[in-house]
Amino acid sequence: MISVIIPAYNEEKRIERSLSALCSQTVPRDHYEIIVVDGGSHDKTREIATQYADQVFIQESARVAGARNDGFNRSQFDLVATTDADSIVAENWVESVIKSFSDPNVVLSFGPVTSIEKTPENRRYSLLFNGLMKLGAYSRLYYYTLGCNTAFRKDALKRAGMYRILDAGDDLEIAVRMRKEGKVKFAPDMKVGFDFRRYDEFGFWKTIYEWYYIVLQGGISDKYSYTRRTYDDDQNNGGAAVVSERNNEIPE
Repeated sequence: MISVIIPAYNEEKRIERSLSALCSQTVPRDHYEIIVVDGGSHDKTREIATQYADQVFIQESARVAGARNDGFNRSQFDLVATTDADSIVAENWVESVIKSFSDPNVVLSFGPVTSIEKTPENRRYSLLFNGLMKLGAYSRLYYYTLGCNTAFRKDALKRAGMYRILDAGDDLEIAVRMRKEGKVKFAPDMKVGFDFRRYDEFGFWKTIYEWYYIVLQGGISDKYSYTRRTYDDDQNNGGAAVVSERNNEIPE
């Protein structure tokens, strides 16, 4: 049994594809719960989410990390996982998450990403991300654990203090503390389709620079923000983001 936590904010054009993929898994639907933690959306995000999720509520803690923590606190199962409202999990994702904890010493597992829109640029981004994941996992020097594709043993997660409330880097920082609780495992079969629109719109290297800037400031910065960033397609559609229909299949 596993609880899947999904932070969401103004994702009415994307969250249905995410939740639909989560509801179409290779394990029975009653083997996992879906919890959507909404950041106070001004569109139909919550209305759509209630058609798929077991729990939908407005977050009480700050930032994306706080939304994940709120979801953990309301989850009912011993395994908890996180993905994003604009991501698409593979059809065997829940099954792969559960299998990744077959070793009782594993306290955190994470997996690779694929690009949802198969542009040459996005393919290169996902190759870079996955390369960083594998390098860190096999060298054990660090763990590149993205919030869109990470799972935990809940008791170990709570002992570690759960996510720190940061503007950036919270999904990587948690692995530093979790590795003190037990094994951290890279699970290649845990595949998630990643939405690279932030990098497409604002520039890949500029976005990476801003991320590192925030991390070097201790994770909090007034100069850059990711938690409430507005995209052009959001502005053009009254707060709703438009997603291209081209190559938006669930990752294999």
